[in-house]
Formats: sequence, C-alpha cells, structure tokens
Amino acid sequence: MRSQVEIDRVTAAEWAELLELFVDANVYQTWSFAAIRWGEGNLSHVVLKQGGDVVGIAQVRIACVPVVGCGIAYLRWGPLCHRRGRELDPEVLRDMGQALQTEYVERRRLFLRVLPNAFIGSPRAELFQTEFSQFKAEPANKVNTYHTIVVDLSGTLDELRKRLDQKWRNQLNRAEKNGLQIAEGTGIEEYRVFAAVYKEMWERKRFDTSVDVDEFGCIQEGLPESQRMRVLICRQGDTPVAGIVCSAMGDTGIYLLGATSDDGLQSKGAYLLQWTMIRWLKEHGFRYYDLGGIDSASNPGVYHFKSGLSGSDVRHMAPFAACNSLLGSAFVKAVDLVRQRRGGDRHVAQSRPQRPKSEPLPGTEPVR
Repeated sequence: MRSQVEIDRVTAAEWAELLELFVDANVYQTWSFAAIRWGEGNLSHVVLKQGGDVVGIAQVRIACVPVVGCGIAYLRWGPLCHRRGRELDPEVLRDMGQALQTEYVERRRLFLRVLPNAFIGSPRAELFQTEFSQFKAEPANKVNTYHTIVVDLSGTLDELRKRLDQKWRNQLNRAEKNGLQIAEGTGIEEYRVFAAVYKEMWERKRFDTSVDVDEFGCIQEGLPESQRMRVLICRQGDTPVAGIVCSAMGDTGIYLLGATSDDGLQSKGAYLLQWTMIRWLKEHGFRYYDLGGIDSASNPGVYHFKSGLSGSDVRHMAPFAACNSLLGSAFVKAVDLVRQRRGGDRHVAQSRPQRPKSEPLPGTEPVR
C-alpha cells in the first residue's frame, strides 16, 4: 500500500494522542521534552499514513547555522513505527526512512542523523539495518551509542525477585525491614519533593553533572497526564531520604533521575525504590525496565548497583546518517570531534559523579 507523508501538520495535543498508538513510544519523542530542551520552533514532525491509518511518526530536532549555511536534522530514539497489537512492519520502516531522507536531506539539504531505539542483536535492530540501508552507519563511540541494562519483566514478581543478585536481594530485604514508606505519583508536587532531595545531595557532594533538575520539572508540567514521569519518594518518618524519576511509555519503563541523602544510604532506600518501580511496571503491563545508562569505567558504583537487578547488558545500534552536502558533512564531523574530546554534550551523554565502589547507590543518572 502506498504511504502518505505529512510534515508539520500536527498540534502538541494531536502528537500526544499519536504517541499512545505505539509500543516504541518514549519520553524523548514527547513534544514537551523536545520543546523544553531545544525550543518548540526547532522541532519538525513527520506522520506516515497508509490508507488514512497512522503507521509511523517521528519528532526531529532542527539545528541550523545561518552563517555557515548548513544544519542538522536530529532524530533521537525514533522513528516510532511499531503500532500496538501489530508486528513491526518492514515496509513501514522503509517508507519512513525514505520520507526522512526526502524531507530533510533532499528538500531541506540538512545533515540527517537518526538514533534508533534499537539494541544491537535484536530483531528490531536487524530490521532497521535492512530497511535503512540507504543510510550510512556511523562509527559507534561513547558519545553516540547508548549503553544500558534492561530488565525483562516477564514472569511473576516472585520469579523476578529470585532473579536478583543475592547481595542485591539481601539489601532489599534490609530496606523492607527499616520502616521506610514509598510515596508514588506523577504530580508536580511529588517532583518538587524529589528536586529538593536532589539539590540537597548536590550541595553536599558538589559533583560534576549536566543534569538540569529544574528543566525536567518544566518537562513534567508540559506532559499530558498519561505520559508524565513517575516519581517515587522514599521517606524515613517524615523525612524524604531518596527518590527516583522514571518514564513509562510504550512497553518500557526508563530510569531517568535518582537522588539520595546520607540517611537514604544507610536505610537502603534506593533498593526499595527500584523494586517498587519494577512492581508497578509489572502490574501495569510493561515488558521491560531500562535502567538508564551505565559506564563501568567512570562510574563503577552505579554499574554495580544496576547489575544487581540481573538484566541484560545491551547497547543501541550506531546512528544512521545521510547528507548530500560536503560542507554540511564536514561541519558536523568537526562538531562531533569537539564533543568527543569533551566527552559528549548534555543531550547525548551526561557527566556523572565519581563514586567509590563501596557506595553503590546512584546519585544522578544519565539522561539519554
């Protein structure tokens, strides 16, 4: 069936409704995240239809350099092409790839970079590799390739608990005996409580980070209720001692932010928070829990903590790129080189505090 392509014809409210149709929907493809992070005027939206039925969507960031006369179209964790209740259709992926190339490379003459939400070795990645064959696969590096641990939520809660590393499960058992209380919600007030814990932690530790906790608060306010990030606060008595912020869209939950106080470290609050989130995701029909990025070399404590949940160590496939302009390609390569030397930027790889191996609890998580 011949596909029809619509460019920049949707409103924010319509985009939110379209996201609900897709198993591969994620927070990075929400209007609120991109508008707050990059500016609404720098966004472009693609809707792919077959016979009036929406089969694929993609939110693209546009960054142009007027003096240089070139720019980049940047698609992060997209396109979304896997409709709920259906198999991922290779034809839809192929048509979406062609639509992206036609609009951003040929018509707008931009450098197009696509970072699919697909892990190396998965059937999804193999489909992208085949149907995006007209694109060039860029060399993978720490800046452009997402490395994480993903927990498969299949099985019962008892089975999931038995899969936990023995030492991790022991710490969870201790946490459950410490009289902790967990408050959960998606409201702005819950997020403000988390932000206060986060800022107190930062004032105490003064670690290097590019996470803007207030920016995420603005993103939370702009998200529709069904797509808001889930905030979990751990209290010891009346005092908040730890918290996490997670997104839950499509078939996957993603751990985005974490904060803990000294009391939270002693009470093992982070263990109870993570198990509570796993339980919530399981009860609401999610298939996977993405633990939000790992780096065993620069942050071994966080890596050790996340490894204890016994998920799969996986990496995203390398980005695809296409460009018909030699000047544009040269400019983007120069920018990439600068970013790699600096260790990435706030949109691709986040700095994280250096933690001793004896302190496995996450302080601030990478936002990918």
